[in-house]
Amino acid sequence: GLLMALDVPQERGLGHLDQRYLDGLDVCRFPLLPFLQPLPLDWMYLLYTIMFLGALGIMLGCCYRLSCVAFLCPYWYLLLLDKTSWNNHSYLYGLLGFQLALLGADRYGSVDGLFRPHKRNAHVPLWNYALLRAQVGVPVSETPPAPPRDAQHPQPPLTVPPQVLVLSEELTSRLVVHGGGLVLDLSAGFLLFFDATRPLALVFVTYFHCMNSQLFSIGMFSYTMLATNGLFCRPEWPRGLLARCPRWLRARLPPDCLYGGRGPRGGLRPRQHLAAAFTILYVLEQLFLPYSHFITQGYNNWTNGLYGYSWDMMVHSRFHQHVKITYRDGLTGEVGYLKPGAFTQSRRWRDHADMLKQYSACLSRLLPRYNISEPQIYFDVWVSINERFQQRLVDPRVDLVRAPWSPWTPTPWLLPLLVDLSPWRQQLQELEAQLDGHTDTVFIADFPGLYLENFVSEDLGNTSLRVLRGKVLVELVEQQQNHSLQEGEGMQLPAGQYHKVHTVSLEPSCYMYLYVNTTALQLERNLTQLRELRERVRNGTEQSPLPPELRPILGEPPPAGVPLDPVVSLFLRRERREQRRERESSLAQRLRRFLRRKFFLFRR
Repeated sequence: GLLMALDVPQERGLGHLDQRYLDGLDVCRFPLLPFLQPLPLDWMYLLYTIMFLGALGIMLGCCYRLSCVAFLCPYWYLLLLDKTSWNNHSYLYGLLGFQLALLGADRYGSVDGLFRPHKRNAHVPLWNYALLRAQVGVPVSETPPAPPRDAQHPQPPLTVPPQVLVLSEELTSRLVVHGGGLVLDLSAGFLLFFDATRPLALVFVTYFHCMNSQLFSIGMFSYTMLATNGLFCRPEWPRGLLARCPRWLRARLPPDCLYGGRGPRGGLRPRQHLAAAFTILYVLEQLFLPYSHFITQGYNNWTNGLYGYSWDMMVHSRFHQHVKITYRDGLTGEVGYLKPGAFTQSRRWRDHADMLKQYSACLSRLLPRYNISEPQIYFDVWVSINERFQQRLVDPRVDLVRAPWSPWTPTPWLLPLLVDLSPWRQQLQELEAQLDGHTDTVFIADFPGLYLENFVSEDLGNTSLRVLRGKVLVELVEQQQNHSLQEGEGMQLPAGQYHKVHTVSLEPSCYMYLYVNTTALQLERNLTQLRELRERVRNGTEQSPLPPELRPILGEPPPAGVPLDPVVSLFLRRERREQRRERESSLAQRLRRFLRRKFFLFRR
């Protein structure tokens, strides 16, 4: 209850509610159920207030059942209202809230117990614990950690000096991070269950959740999992804890509890039979859901499943290289382009066919206000999953406004993941390792009969294309020239112009772009020269006087009437930023910034 009360202003969005649900805002939303719509802003604030008060009531055990309902109903409404906010732990919070509404969690140290003697220290059935233990254990035991090369979820790099590492950084990532995570995920639930292994499991699980709270931005999840550790201990563990408290403190704490006592005598009642049946069916349902993707096939993309109940946490990484939205006027045939993400507040629609369908339907309703009649919407989404080639997610030739989609059948306009090219990942890494620090590369795979239209920025003065597999036809639009390239061949691409790469082979083509940002490279060279010049002036090796426009690099004010050079201005800004980062790198400064951010969020 406490953690959910802290979660409401943060991840649930109360702190920026007016930005998400402002009345009259033209925004495309993505509810799970099409009939769900947000309430007016004032009513949304009231709904959040009810959810917040419900969380406080759960924490205090005050009007417990009513508080659970007050928290649960708004929570699930908000979760189903916006699929873009779905994740594993938000789904887990909703399940735990549903369970708490059925359990007797207000039997000890609760406000209800003060006014209702029949609840005070009343017996808590074992199935209450079994249900919560199973719910916490299922996500942990069914979370499949990715292979080391696949799990590239953004995280801070290892900062241990090389001379301290016993293993190389690659082996540390493979064995410690991923191998250790695999062993912990698959064994934690069982180790916590048995008395002999529980102390060791508590140490590792506590360390694991504390580490996650610092590495990842996952809200209250790490702290919620820490709070569930007590569920796996013996029910009478609070008594042992209270017995070690000073006598003056024990007198001010709630009276002793009767956890672990005997149930009602005289045999089992129908209510106990129903509770046992519900517990078994609920656990079986939770075990089945992660493997139920053959039912909801419309939500399957390159990875199976809806948005949370598979517990596939941090398994897949995606990198989007190119997203293009094309509209066509159904009456005049006029073609135009939309900024990716127009009329949305999230970018998650790029990875899900059902959201793309909802987005296109929303755009078809909004674009007529801008004199576009009967709009047709086409998406061209290029994405790399787990360091594979960049490839298309959906067919760019299909008008998604009129394209079919059903939650129960596969999506016909979803292009398959080219898993046959997965062995190329090792070769792609080797090719990248051969490049110098100023050259970047993009690896592309495309289907026969399709083409990629691309524009080479003038900043990328040295851009080339090289075919790795198949056959392509490179069309230089402005020059009206075509160049046929086969495996192993390449060509230079002109900067500041459009070109199209057609796949003309019978199998998917694979090719790579090599490019150098000459503008950024020259800027870095200029900044390096300024840094070296300042060092020479300071140590006395520079004999010639500095020109007036460069005097500010020594901390002097610029001369009157002399404009500040843009490169010098950027150099000074970088220096100030580095100095500020050094000053604020201490633990006390980081804690101060953290508390300051939270203060302003909660105050708002």
